[in-house]
Amino acid sequence: MLALAYAARVGGNVMWVQEGWQGQQIHPHGVSDFLDPARLTLSLTQGPLETLAVAEEALRSGAVSLVVLTPSKPIGLTEGRRLQLAARDGAATGLALIADGAGSNATETRWRATPIFDAEGGRGDSTLQRWDLIKNKSGTLGVWHVRWDTASRRLSVVSPAGK
Repeated sequence: MLALAYAARVGGNVMWVQEGWQGQQIHPHGVSDFLDPARLTLSLTQGPLETLAVAEEALRSGAVSLVVLTPSKPIGLTEGRRLQLAARDGAATGLALIADGAGSNATETRWRATPIFDAEGGRGDSTLQRWDLIKNKSGTLGVWHVRWDTASRRLSVVSPAGK
């Protein structure tokens, strides 16, 4: 949800880059609550090197506002720096969705998004999450409880569940 909520916020085109063998793939109906599926391009790559190469080219192109990549291996310092420079050159944002513990030291920020079950909320949705900013090279750290509002296509910061 973090990547899709950010995509809804920034506007423009979005490229989602992942290895073709990965079982979970983005589906247009699944993103329509967040953004117009016509804004989303899905690129299925052959492996980790191609994932990084496609993401770098997309970031540098200036044709997209956001590139989301799901690398299967940790991103090294050199690769991370190349992605940062490409994002700067193309005036885009790169967002890598990585497994816990597989982070890159080259990142500007690192977030942890955790779903929260809210039995008392009565909303019947699954969008309540806790977002932790656990690394920030240029600011402070923090914790937010958020819920996606489909009608307005916006995030709402909410009180923690049960409080």
